[in-house]
Amino acid sequence: MTRAIVRGTVAAIVFGALCALAARFAPAGGKDAQAAMWYSIVPPVLAILLAFLTRHVVLSLGIAILAGGLLTAVPQAPLSAAAWFDGLGAAAALVGQTVRPYPEPGQINSNLLILAFIPPIFVMIEILVASGGFRGIIVWLLKWVKGRKSAQLATALMGILCFIDDYTNAIIVGSMMQPITDRFRVSRQKLAFLVDATSAPIAGLAVVSTWIAYEVGLLGQVADNLGIDKSGYSMFFDALSFRFYCWLMIAFVFLHIIAGRDFGPMKTSEDSARRSIPDDGPSSSIENQVSGTGKGRAINALVPMAGLIGFHVTGIWIDGGGPAGLREGGSLLSLTYWRDVISAAEHTHLILDGAALFGLALALLFSQLFGSLRMPVIVSCFRRGVKRAMIPFVILILAWSLKNCCDGLKTGQFLTTILAGRVPPYLFGPILFFVASVTSFATGTSYGTMAILLPTAVPIAFALDGNAYGLTTMISIGAVLDGAIFGDHCSPISDTTIMSSIASSCDLIEHVRTQLPYSLLVAGLALLFAYLPSGLGLAPGWGLVVAISAMAVFFAILIRAGETPS
Repeated sequence: MTRAIVRGTVAAIVFGALCALAARFAPAGGKDAQAAMWYSIVPPVLAILLAFLTRHVVLSLGIAILAGGLLTAVPQAPLSAAAWFDGLGAAAALVGQTVRPYPEPGQINSNLLILAFIPPIFVMIEILVASGGFRGIIVWLLKWVKGRKSAQLATALMGILCFIDDYTNAIIVGSMMQPITDRFRVSRQKLAFLVDATSAPIAGLAVVSTWIAYEVGLLGQVADNLGIDKSGYSMFFDALSFRFYCWLMIAFVFLHIIAGRDFGPMKTSEDSARRSIPDDGPSSSIENQVSGTGKGRAINALVPMAGLIGFHVTGIWIDGGGPAGLREGGSLLSLTYWRDVISAAEHTHLILDGAALFGLALALLFSQLFGSLRMPVIVSCFRRGVKRAMIPFVILILAWSLKNCCDGLKTGQFLTTILAGRVPPYLFGPILFFVASVTSFATGTSYGTMAILLPTAVPIAFALDGNAYGLTTMISIGAVLDGAIFGDHCSPISDTTIMSSIASSCDLIEHVRTQLPYSLLVAGLALLFAYLPSGLGLAPGWGLVVAISAMAVFFAILIRAGETPS
């Protein structure tokens, strides 16, 4: 009881302080104040604090959405009963907007397409487990995985290999590696971190992924508006050297595994896992897998997963005009060819749904060819898969509804506006990274953060460069993309974070609580040892060297302090 009172008091103080700071620095009067009031930060801050305080994500998101709906109407007439009823109606409309099939005539809701991807994926995973497919892969991997450290390294490598899409990465790697990490007593929290740390950061950096078309599209619009004689791809590559958070997170994953040291809440989870295999959430550990064959066959899992990824890549290739590009002299071995194809693809979410159904069909086919699963077992797989899909279903709908709320209240614009014209050029990139991180963490959307900050902040950087495409502009682009991924990686209301925790059978708040110190450490190193020196003219490569060296020193200190190895 005392601990709950202390947590509640601290949360109330933090909430009050953030609101006071927002009110203090809010633009005074004018259209900007009408467009983005200080209280636009209340819903996301409320959601995050309540989630950490109560550990009930659905309840926290629901209260935040309700508060956001009320804030759209009540401040204008706080004593009017009609305004309060309008606010309640606005809260319901936020959820309705999220699941509306056609938000615009002839345009299907992309949220529904993402939701449609979840049940067949979970059902496919259940069938792969029941048919012995995962067991076959595990038996093969266990020839190479001999302990906790190699189990974590295998997970990280799998995460890097699945670079094409963060959703596919999180679900496949989390579900496939969970039995192995369970066997070697690696905590579910650590598994969720490894999955999350190699999903959004890898997909954001990859020059061939489902992210790059969106990023390049936004950069192309900025170039057109500012008259920059560069393509979106060129700007993406210019900023690649300044993606310090993503590069450092990948380095951190491998360095901390090799060093064998954990710290903070993750260390407590790892210590607990060493004593007993975690049993929270649905388990697919080796001991609990059900097989209709008695002997696992890796082909039962490898072919469906390869089919899913192959269908995804082929679908994007066709949708992006790949065949026509070949006829015009393009080459499948050309990176430029693939970048152009992915950029031109317009139905990526629909293709992802088709890939999930194709993978499920292959899983059913191979379960009969090499496993002969009985119909009652298949029905049970469908039932368990759909049941597991309901949790991310509800959380994602509420998280997207909160994102709609933040869009309506213009939370991102408010956070951007309070910095406009208040910083010198060499500090603009570092502060922009901080603002992008706060925005993406508060709103839970990397895409939304990019859409808000790139068109508004890059023109400021361009002006600071003397209306030229210079160092400040390139650092600022990298800072926005990096900060957006920080939130996507560790915000409790981010869809990628939710996917990673569900696929790893880890409680969402536990996942966020244990990985947040790691993410904050990497973000701090990126800010202090990379973004700040680069703003002062240090080459980005040297910034990475300095930051990684500082990271290595940190782990060396942990080792000398005698921390329990991971």
